[in-house]
Amino acid sequence: RALSPRPAVAVRCQEGQLVVTVSRDLFGTGRPVRAAELSLGTASCPPLSPNPAQAFVTFVAALHECGSTLQVTSDSLIYRTTLFYKPTRSGNPLIVRATPAEVPIECHYPRRSNVSSGAVHPTWAPFRSTVAAEERLRFSLRLMDDEWSRERLSNGFQLGDSLRFQADVTSEGHVPLRLFVDQCVATATPDRGSSPRYAFIDRGGCLVDSRAEDTGSAFVSPRPRPESLRFQVDAFKFAGDAGNLLYISCHLRVSPAAEAPNPWNKACSFSKASGLWAPLEGTAAICSCCDTGSCPSP
Repeated sequence: RALSPRPAVAVRCQEGQLVVTVSRDLFGTGRPVRAAELSLGTASCPPLSPNPAQAFVTFVAALHECGSTLQVTSDSLIYRTTLFYKPTRSGNPLIVRATPAEVPIECHYPRRSNVSSGAVHPTWAPFRSTVAAEERLRFSLRLMDDEWSRERLSNGFQLGDSLRFQADVTSEGHVPLRLFVDQCVATATPDRGSSPRYAFIDRGGCLVDSRAEDTGSAFVSPRPRPESLRFQVDAFKFAGDAGNLLYISCHLRVSPAAEAPNPWNKACSFSKASGLWAPLEGTAAICSCCDTGSCPSP
């Protein structure tokens, strides 16, 4: 893929060093990033002393510096490093306005020729493609058949039936993820804020409908995979409502799969056999807030 005349990140592979030039307007939004938020390699090498008046930040590093790695193939020497963007927190600790990003960089040198005899072209993942891949998460929520083998063709139910939901997330180029359902709300109209309104999953992953008497509502264990979550809810309707339609909207969220479930990331069902809340994963302590309503906000 040809680079644009003014790419967000430009790389020059020289005989003994590489030069990385980074546009302050990395995202093309007109909001410049700070030079202190950029570093090169696992050693976190800083850029050259930046000039605030310049629109670019420049890194210069020897091929073996900044934690770069070397791969030797039959015909090439390949030096690899990574440009890191780690945004600083906003003034409000409860919110973030930017996400970290990484730009992998490679310099290829022929083993059997004079390096200075011809042009050397770096191979790298364009910044925009990397950011887009990291942010491209596709969520879905489907009604499944009784065997959980395929999507249910009909959305009609009788009272006494079970609604089987499967939530999924797919991504491209992202770290492994674990999916959670923070809240699911049923309403009689498409407006999720309308009344009557019943939140059958609430408090950041508590399936509160499982607490009601004579219900078999629960998260289903085990997960098919970390990025999928199944739960079933006994069919219901609103008392006094002559309509036969329910509108259900859910808030889905992911965390890194390597991160252990915690009070912020949980899937809890009430066990009538034990009289206690039980997590799909993790220890019982993460579900202790489901009855008190004091669960921390995700």
